[in-house]
Amino acid sequence: MKVRVIGGGLAGIEAAYQLLIRGITVDLYEMRPVLNTPIHTTPFLAELVCSNSLKSEDISTAQGLLKKEMSMLNSLVIKAAHFSKVPAGSALAVDRMKFSKFIEAKLASFNRFSLIREEVKEIQPFDIVATGPLSSSSICSNIENLLGVEKLYFYDAVSPIITKDSIDFTKAFYGSRYNKGTDDYINCPLNEKEYYLFCDELINAKTVILKNFEKREIFSGCMPIEEMARKGMDSLRFGPLRPVGFYNQVNEKPWGIVQLRKEDNYDELYNLVGFQTNLTFTEQKRVFGLIPALKNADFVRYGVMHRNTYIKSPGNISSNLNFVKDERIFFAGQILGVEGYMESSIMGIIAGINMARYINKKPYIKFSTDTLSGALLDYVSNYKGDYQPMPVNFELFENKITIKDKKARKLAYSNRAMELINQHIIEQKINDDIINLR
Repeated sequence: MKVRVIGGGLAGIEAAYQLLIRGITVDLYEMRPVLNTPIHTTPFLAELVCSNSLKSEDISTAQGLLKKEMSMLNSLVIKAAHFSKVPAGSALAVDRMKFSKFIEAKLASFNRFSLIREEVKEIQPFDIVATGPLSSSSICSNIENLLGVEKLYFYDAVSPIITKDSIDFTKAFYGSRYNKGTDDYINCPLNEKEYYLFCDELINAKTVILKNFEKREIFSGCMPIEEMARKGMDSLRFGPLRPVGFYNQVNEKPWGIVQLRKEDNYDELYNLVGFQTNLTFTEQKRVFGLIPALKNADFVRYGVMHRNTYIKSPGNISSNLNFVKDERIFFAGQILGVEGYMESSIMGIIAGINMARYINKKPYIKFSTDTLSGALLDYVSNYKGDYQPMPVNFELFENKITIKDKKARKLAYSNRAMELINQHIIEQKINDDIINLR
């Protein structure tokens, strides 16, 4: 039996890997570079088009817990992330190129794996559809016809990247907030006058105008920085430019701080944390140059805005991640309406395992809704309200824990979820059919 995985993003490569380690032949279809998207810049699999940060590894956070659940299910993304890790305090950030190349090499090491560089326009049985938020118009039309529902979409934005040697270090310093972890961020302080000048120019700067038919909701998790500033002149001081946690590192308390995070292990490139934007390239150079340490910043990538597509999964996709009208077709990743790198990845893991189980005539795996994996599955298959992209959070859990101390409550959530995942793995023999783990 051969499975087609459509899409070489995080969900697609996770689904392919889960099938391969279970001895199933995989044809992975990736349309780039034959057909490019508005945002990808390389032909590599699993290209991280937004931030290079996979967020926190702290087990008391939802992001940290999800990474733990993924690791217990043999995630290829987590393996690649630790191989290509760059310093980022308590966050897990990666060198994008090393990350992608590790994944490509791992998949290519299986003799049952083929990478096919062409666009798939029609879905068929034994496909895993992981085309992602930048799906081509052809596959979107086919998905729409298959499901019989209108596709939904929202707008996303990415941050600029600059060279380290263009930063003025007489006006910047290394450090992490509250001295957590190592001093992996470059911090660019602004005084009160500099901050309000920056905000005023940011609000009034020229943006790329969206066409009328493109004007849909901008997802709040990736709100352009100029839109945040329009919510109030102090909104950035309580968001990406918050100045707290540096009282021991600077002589004078800053009014705002812009943080820069490493892009690669060569310590040459840095991205502006939280600076997703839709400003024109000329305005990005001008306005971001008002930050004293970035007056002469050399931009290797400007921020851009792009459309992210997702489907109305509840009622159309089961909790097993297959199409309710044809269980031989599975969906995975952000096309389902999950938001984030790890959220997309875990959907790929589960789709791959369940496709293998379907082929081998075994029961689908089930997860408690008190695990993040199970809670996300329940959201994409059963949510009854206004369906919007959802990142993981502890509020998704079905059974709430009532411990008053916030940190203790989060740890209790995490410990309960890890125990449940381990129990599921053992009782459902989830890893017993793995024949070649690499």
